[in-house]
Amino acid sequence: MPFIGPDRRALFSVAAMCVVVVASNILVQYPFEPFGMADILTWGAFTYPFSFLVTDLTNRWFGARTTRRVIYVGFALAVVLSIWLSDPRIALASGSAFLSAQLLDVAVFNRLRQGTWWRAPLASSTLGSALDTTIFFSLAFAGTGLPWTSWALGDFTVKMLVALAALVPYASLMNVVKPFRPQEAGYPSNGI
Repeated sequence: MPFIGPDRRALFSVAAMCVVVVASNILVQYPFEPFGMADILTWGAFTYPFSFLVTDLTNRWFGARTTRRVIYVGFALAVVLSIWLSDPRIALASGSAFLSAQLLDVAVFNRLRQGTWWRAPLASSTLGSALDTTIFFSLAFAGTGLPWTSWALGDFTVKMLVALAALVPYASLMNVVKPFRPQEAGYPSNGI
């Protein structure tokens, strides 16, 4: 897949992204009923935040250029699969939110990548999650009579908890996923 770039190992990121997004688009249609939380949470809140972990690890390993390509390919595949496997309105809202939030995540992560190890993934996931939640819930559920504003607040809360918890696998994979070096990947040094 030449669109991904010089390192085909990024195909794993595309596959992971598709699995997370499609699963989330199916699960967001089901309220989280345990503990009486059906009016404030859906099951999709527990899976979608892992898309930011995939994006941040991909960015750390391959750099922003390849990560954006992974996002575009993942976006296209996930929207097509989601239209087929879930509601088309959910799929289109998800695609819009996904693309905007993930590209913001890449920009923020890339800007902060040289700082403290946890700052880039936490800041990029927080800002990306806020944008994703706003776009997705307003497009997917506004005017439906469903409790979408409370779902959005519950969803964002869970995204923040998962973003904090995702720092654990991120930290443990930091030694496996070495930092991106543009020259080693065949890019000019300013090709980020």
